[in-house]
Amino acid sequence: MKRPVEKRQVEGWKDRASLAITTFGVGYLPGPTGTYGSAVGVAIYVALALVEPKFAAHLRGGGLSAAAADSVLFIINTVLLAAFCFVGIAASTRAIDLLGDEDASEAVVDEVMGQLVTLAFVPFTLSWPMLLAGFLLFRLFDIWKPYPINDLQYLKGGLGICADDLVAGVYAGLCLAIFSYLATIF
Repeated sequence: MKRPVEKRQVEGWKDRASLAITTFGVGYLPGPTGTYGSAVGVAIYVALALVEPKFAAHLRGGGLSAAAADSVLFIINTVLLAAFCFVGIAASTRAIDLLGDEDASEAVVDEVMGQLVTLAFVPFTLSWPMLLAGFLLFRLFDIWKPYPINDLQYLKGGLGICADDLVAGVYAGLCLAIFSYLATIF
């Protein structure tokens, strides 16, 4: 278990922004905050899945082929996810002494990231069975923490908060991709 750290007062917009990003507002709710964070990740994914077809149509209307539009969207999504992960890790690092713990239960940005990584392994879909499977798979790997996920929690700073969930997201995403493929052939 990670040790508590001395808690300090919020000072300025950088601290407020770090807490907002780290907790997504749901980190302060009573109950299973990690599950709430995963639900936020699914909600972000659903919002993007609703917007993506319109953006793809716009790209195709601008003269891109369907394959080129899909490639552009893949690159944009990858860059946005990577940027979100870097911002989340930085915000988590800053929030450690604001929350008074190296892995405070209020910090849910790691679950949001992990859930988005899980769902990145399949094409955008609003298939509720696939979304539920992705949600449950991520929660399973996040709680179970098979090797090396558990060991990653002991890294320093925001990386220690987030790395285990990112790898849990990869494990869950690989399983989800296999399930998605099997669903297409059966």
